[in-house]
Amino acid sequence: MKKFPGILVFVLFFNFLVKADEGMWLVQMLGDKVYSDMVKKGLKLSKEQLYSINNNSIKDAIVLFGGGCTAEMVSKEGLVFTNHHCGYDAIASASSVEHNHLQNGFWAKTKGEEIACAGLSVQFLIKIEDVTTKVNESLKNYKTSDMASKLGGILNEMSAKAAEGTGFEVRIGSFFKGNQFLQFTYQRFKDVRLVGTPPESIGKFGGDTDNWEWPRHTGDFSVFRVYSTADGKPADYSAENVPYKPKYVLPVSIKGIKDGDYAMIYGYPGSTNRYETSYGVKLKVDIDNPSLVNLRDARLKCMMAEMIKDPAVKIQLASYYAGIANYWKFFDGEAKQLVKLNVVDLKQKDEAAFEAWAKGKAEYDNLFADVKKTYDNWRPYAKHRMYLYEGILGSPLMAFAASLKSYDVALSNASAKPEDITKLAQNVKSAHARFLKGENTPSDKNILAAVLKMFYTDIDADQRPQTFYTTLKNNYGALESNDTYQKYSSYVFDNTMLLNKDKFEAFMAKPDTAILHKDAAYKTAVAFTDNFNSNYSKYYADFTGTNYVLNNKYLKGVLEMQKDKPMYPDANQTMRVNYGNVKSYAPKDGVKYSYICTLNGIKEKYKPGDYEFDAPVKLMELIDKKDYGQYADKSANDVVVTFITTNDITGGNSGSPVLNAKGELIGLCFDGNYEALGHKIAFDKDLTRTICLDVRYMLFVIDKLGGASNIINELNLIK
Repeated sequence: MKKFPGILVFVLFFNFLVKADEGMWLVQMLGDKVYSDMVKKGLKLSKEQLYSINNNSIKDAIVLFGGGCTAEMVSKEGLVFTNHHCGYDAIASASSVEHNHLQNGFWAKTKGEEIACAGLSVQFLIKIEDVTTKVNESLKNYKTSDMASKLGGILNEMSAKAAEGTGFEVRIGSFFKGNQFLQFTYQRFKDVRLVGTPPESIGKFGGDTDNWEWPRHTGDFSVFRVYSTADGKPADYSAENVPYKPKYVLPVSIKGIKDGDYAMIYGYPGSTNRYETSYGVKLKVDIDNPSLVNLRDARLKCMMAEMIKDPAVKIQLASYYAGIANYWKFFDGEAKQLVKLNVVDLKQKDEAAFEAWAKGKAEYDNLFADVKKTYDNWRPYAKHRMYLYEGILGSPLMAFAASLKSYDVALSNASAKPEDITKLAQNVKSAHARFLKGENTPSDKNILAAVLKMFYTDIDADQRPQTFYTTLKNNYGALESNDTYQKYSSYVFDNTMLLNKDKFEAFMAKPDTAILHKDAAYKTAVAFTDNFNSNYSKYYADFTGTNYVLNNKYLKGVLEMQKDKPMYPDANQTMRVNYGNVKSYAPKDGVKYSYICTLNGIKEKYKPGDYEFDAPVKLMELIDKKDYGQYADKSANDVVVTFITTNDITGGNSGSPVLNAKGELIGLCFDGNYEALGHKIAFDKDLTRTICLDVRYMLFVIDKLGGASNIINELNLIK
C-alpha cells in the first residue's frame, strides 16, 4: 500500500470535515462546537429554546406534513404554513372543474368554510431515544451478509413493540450507515383542513422553467389547520373537533431581512448520501441519473400532451405530474454538477486518506478493493433495473398489473391460509380503486408504447425478455418502428380487465389465475418483472447486502478517525436544524445575483395566458398601484417575494420555516439552486443556496389578494 506523508494526509482529510454552513444537525444532539458556531453567526437563543425535553421549544412547532414535507404552527388555533407544492395533492383532491381551487385559489373566511382533507395528517415529534445497543443485540445472531435484508424487519418489529398501547407512532432510524440507531416517537393528527391556497399561477409561477432556478418569483405556500378533540387529542375528522392548541407557536416577523442576516431552518430533510463512495457516485453519474432523466422525460411529455387538452385531466394528473417533473430536472442537474465539481476525484482523495489512516488496522484491510468488486459485479445490470422500475413500471397500468403478482402466487398456493388470501384481496380491491381514480388512459397508452421501445433500444439484447420481444416482432412489426409499439399498446389497453371496474370486480368475486394469466396487461407486466426477478434480482440483492456491510465498516472508521470533530448523519426524514446566512452569490464570471427578488420581477416575467408565467389580473393591478400595505420592504421600495440563504437542505425540507436569530418566522424554504444540485452527495460551500419564500409576500397575497384578513389576525406579527 502506498505511504502518505503526514501533511498530505491532513490535506486529504478536508473533505470529511464540515465546511461553511454545511450540516443537517439532529436537534437533540447539538454539541457545544456547533452551538457555539450558531451563536457566532448571530443566534440569540439558548439550546433549551431550540430543543428541550422538559419544556416547550421551537421543535414543538415543527411538524412532518403529509407524506414527506415540513410545516410549522403559526397560531394558537392550529394554523399551519407549508409550501403550495406540499399541499398540492390535497388542493387537487378538493378541486373540481366547477370549483377549481388549483386554478383559482381558495380562502376560507371562517372556520366553517375550511375543507376537510381525507388522508392528510401531520406528525409532532414527542421524544428521541438512542437504541443502538438494543438493535445491535437483535442483529448479532444474523450473518453479516444478511444484515441489510433483515434490518428493516427488525426495526419495524422493535418500533411496533415500543408503540404498543401508547397511542403514539414509533419509528427507529439508522444513522451513519448503521453505526447508530435512534428511536423517534410521534403523535399523528388526522383531521387537517385546507384554509387557503393562492391560485396555481402564484403557487407555481415559473413552472418547470424556473424550477431549481434563481432568480425566482414563486409564491410557494398553502395554509392548513389542525383539528383535535376538545381535550387536545388526535381524532379522525369530525364536525365536533376543535382547532388544535399547539405547545409552541412561531412568531411571524415582517421586519424584513438584509444580506448577511442569520438564518436557521428546522425540518424533515428526506435523504442525502454525503458519505457515498467514489464508486457509488460514478454509477449515479454514468447510469442511474441519465436513465432516470430519459425515462421521466418521455413520461412527462405523454402526460402534458393530454393535460393541455382538458382542465379535468390537468386536475387529475396535476399532483402525479408535479412529483415526476420536480425530480426529472433535479436528476439531470445533479449529474452535471457532480461532474463539474469533480466529486468522484474528491471522494477518491477521501478514500486514499482513509486508507492511509487505516494502515495497520486489520478490520479495514482491502475495504475499497471489496467496494470496487461489489460495484463491478452490479454495474452491468444497473440500467436494466432503472428501465424496469422507472420505465416499464412507470406506466400506471403496468405498475398496478405487476402488483397483482403476489395475489397470483397466493391463489396458486394450495397451503395458503384463506384469511391471508381474504386480506390480500381486500388490499388489491383498494389498490384498484386508487388506480382507476388516477388513471388517464390516453397518456398511459402512450407511456407504455414509449417505454417498451426505450427498453428494447437501450437495454442489452441478452437481458431483454426474449419471448416477449420475439412475439411482438412476429405479430406487430419491426422492433425499431414506433408504430409497432403503438399498435401493441392499444392491444393491451383494449384487452385488459384492469381498466374495467365491473369486469375486475367479477374477477375478484371468483378469482381464477387462468383468467389473470390471459390478461394482456398482466402478461406484459410480468414478462418484464419475472425476467428481472428470475435472472438479475440476485445480483441486486448481493449488491445491496454487501454494500451495506462495507459502508457500515467505512463509516465506523470515519467516526473513529474524526472522533474529536463534529459530524452529522445523512438525512433520513428525521427532525434536523441547520443554520447559515442570507447571502447573495456569483455563480459564474460576470454574474452576481442579489439576495432578494421582488414583485417587480413578477411584472418582468409576466406573460398573460402563458402556462408557466401567467399571473392573476388582480395581482398585476396591485403591483401597478404599488398597493403593498404593511408588507413592503423599505430598502427595496417593493414587496420581497423570495430570498436566498446558505442553509443546507434537501427534499423533505419543503415547507420548512426559515427563522431569524430570535426564532421568528421570516420565510418558508422551498427549493435549492441549480448550480448546487449535487447537494445530496456533496455540499458546495460557495454556491449552495436555499430559495425561500419571504413571509411578507405570503401575507401580502393572503391579505391583499385573497382578502383573508382572518388568517392575518391569528398570527403573532412582529413589526
